[in-house]
Amino acid sequence: MGEAIGQILSYGVAVALSAFPVIGVVLMLATPRARSNGPALLLGWALGLALVGTIVLLVSGGAGPSEQGQPADWVSALDLALGALLLWVAAKEWRGRPRGDEEVSLPKWMKTVDSFTPVKALALGTALSALNPKNLLLSIAAASAIARTDASAGAQAVALAVYVVLGALGPGTPVVLYFALKERSKDILDGLKRWMERHNTAIMAVICLLFAAKLVGNAVSDLSS
Repeated sequence: MGEAIGQILSYGVAVALSAFPVIGVVLMLATPRARSNGPALLLGWALGLALVGTIVLLVSGGAGPSEQGQPADWVSALDLALGALLLWVAAKEWRGRPRGDEEVSLPKWMKTVDSFTPVKALALGTALSALNPKNLLLSIAAASAIARTDASAGAQAVALAVYVVLGALGPGTPVVLYFALKERSKDILDGLKRWMERHNTAIMAVICLLFAAKLVGNAVSDLSS
């Protein structure tokens, strides 16, 4: 179990740094339905991570290391493909970063959060974690890393749960601050929102580049040994 959990710690932190769910939660916490919509988006985010991870673990059954301790060739090929895709995402994010005083472009749904219901917030959270390219690729990579260990099914499930909890820390932090500090959290959350808006693309580009290098390096090492 320790090996499986160790494999996903960095992936969980990377997913937690996703800006859009954090910004979305902060915006929802400033609406009349804050007490229901904020937690609903957080729950949807966690469900999306768990869904992708569970599917990958089920599909990857038997992907553990061989008797020689090496992963199956298809697992290494998957790492190589994921690394290449993350490299593409990194380049895309870096090209799209705001320069100078350029205004940050935000998704259109952020302008309509006042009209969101808890169900819509839940669906949005799920989509942001399960369908966003960066988060989807990191979740697949994390679940694949768990699957390639020789941990039992129960231990793999625990490792996936740890990944989901870590990944939920990003959007979960504003929710905790809101309920703990109430009105006093407004300035803190506004500052967090502005910082995430401004630096999101650069952060994501660096994260994707680092994990692309990690996955490609692992794949090349496994395939050549």
